[in-house]
Amino acid sequence: MRPFELVRPDTMVQAIEYLQAYPAAKVIAGGTNLLDLMKEDVEQPHILIDVTRLPLTSIVITDDGSVRIGALVKNADLAYNPDVMKGWPLISAALLAGASPQLRNMATTAGNLLQRTRCYYFYDTAAACNKRSPGQGCAAIKGHNRIHAILGSSDQCVATHPSDFCVALAALDAIVVVQGPLGERRIAFADFHRLPGDSPERDTTLDRHEIVTAVELAPSAYAVHCDYLKLRDRRSYAFALVSVAGCLEIRDGVIVSARIALGGVAHKPWRDNRAEQSLIGKAPGKDAFAAAASILLSEAKPLRDNAFKIELSQRAIVHALMRAAAGSLHKLPLELGNRPLQ
Repeated sequence: MRPFELVRPDTMVQAIEYLQAYPAAKVIAGGTNLLDLMKEDVEQPHILIDVTRLPLTSIVITDDGSVRIGALVKNADLAYNPDVMKGWPLISAALLAGASPQLRNMATTAGNLLQRTRCYYFYDTAAACNKRSPGQGCAAIKGHNRIHAILGSSDQCVATHPSDFCVALAALDAIVVVQGPLGERRIAFADFHRLPGDSPERDTTLDRHEIVTAVELAPSAYAVHCDYLKLRDRRSYAFALVSVAGCLEIRDGVIVSARIALGGVAHKPWRDNRAEQSLIGKAPGKDAFAAAASILLSEAKPLRDNAFKIELSQRAIVHALMRAAAGSLHKLPLELGNRPLQ
């Protein structure tokens, strides 16, 4: 790891001033991703701005029943928060499906949103990677690409976003609150992460001098009928090959609204409004869910090694929605959120 200077602002104003003064600076909190990248020489910041002194550690239920989650709330604290477990159980399930207990005790809300891809070519500084070094090319396109994207990729990058938490936030239409030199800005979650296009080095729409301060969730209609399903190579700590956040609002045996978000398949959590709309007015069932999955995956473009992700995603969507319809997540302890397929 290269030498660096650590600064610790006491206010948000100071933190933003540091970002403005030092273009190569990086913000750090839990450090569960950034420090790994620094050890591998992928990130080489000369200055780290430690924001852990800022007052961003609260989980607040507002008067209208929304929740505001501070950027520095630890993943473990959020997952086991009673209000979150009751009103937004999808969030708890996704967090508990991600990482290890040790990492969840350190990782933060904002850090989870901002974590970078786990593409092995991105981590290998000897390999060509447009995300790490624009203009180098993408070694994954013709290389070993089993874990890579089947949706939304470009000829510049086929990396996937690694977060479980973000898949759940995408399904629940979260809002990301950020602070910068011009004040506060609120970003719809669907607009926060970017597809690679011609500039895969940019993961988000966050401006250079902005800092994430909170995530907000409106009262959820999906507290009962939701499920998070994560499929991976091993049951212990591993990133998703495919994950699904499925949400249904059911009245009188009919679906009145639905949300489906996929992880492990694109540069950002993947949703398709057409698939969700196709379920409205239908009775919950395998046929309706399979048809929605086909719509969602209709534009999938597999690489040499990952065509299996299409069928895996199709099956995962159906299974997650069947579990959501049955309210299985609502009935079981969250520790069983990673339960095997059955």
